[in-house]
Amino acid sequence: MKLVRYGEKGFEKPGLLHTDGTLRDLSRVVRDIDGAALCDAGLSRLEWVDAAMLPIVPEGVRLGAPVANVGKLIAVGLNYADHAAESGMDVPPEPVLFMKATSAISGPDDPIELPRGSTKLDWEVELAFVIGTRAKYVPLESAMDHVAGYMICNDVSERSFQIEHAGQWVKGKSHDSFAPLGPWLVTKEEVPDPQNLSLWLDVNGSRRQNGSTATMVYGVAYLVHYISQFMTLEPGDIITTGTPPGVGMGMDPPQFLWEGDTVDLGVEGLGQQHQRVVLV
Repeated sequence: MKLVRYGEKGFEKPGLLHTDGTLRDLSRVVRDIDGAALCDAGLSRLEWVDAAMLPIVPEGVRLGAPVANVGKLIAVGLNYADHAAESGMDVPPEPVLFMKATSAISGPDDPIELPRGSTKLDWEVELAFVIGTRAKYVPLESAMDHVAGYMICNDVSERSFQIEHAGQWVKGKSHDSFAPLGPWLVTKEEVPDPQNLSLWLDVNGSRRQNGSTATMVYGVAYLVHYISQFMTLEPGDIITTGTPPGVGMGMDPPQFLWEGDTVDLGVEGLGQQHQRVVLV
């Protein structure tokens, strides 16, 4: 299934993408696409829905982030060896974890805000996954049982805030609009191997990133296992897994986003995002 949330920001409704390409309304079936809908029982109920009988949503409607009421948005840093190299950092001996504020979550085609004082606004195409079953001290061999599905995340970053200001990376990762998600949440049965997906990103029509999840240092299963040793993962929590090389910070000379720039990105089987940078 490809689950969506559509409508004006703050008033999104649940929906799904039918196999005929139309968007269908799920409002009479489920309250929202959140942790309750993404647990095993919730997904089982949705699998029995006859999408052809659901109302068609008019074309051109705004898509919001496909998961509502996210408790935690956890990110993994330096999870591609070649991206670590372009950042001038070593491959970490364990996953590097940081949080992005959930207030940074936005729709896949919503504008990216250029924050006040920003000089180094950067892009990062990433595979993100969503927890469907509560995970605490999860063994590696059963880790995938806790995954509900996958989506695209653009881990937008302000590098001067992230690196040149004292403290943790979270300051450069959490401005409003710094976590565009979607367009869909693709449930895991449609993604048999999350470690074999191509991903790409263009800035103003020029290719900047072109990689594969096959080169991730720590894969999805290991991340579920590892993170669950330090915190409980609840249904609806999102983990975004790192980016391949090609970010602006790693270019020679570095290149960053400015007002009016466009960003297009995609992950194989998970759709595409389209954003424009705007002043706030």
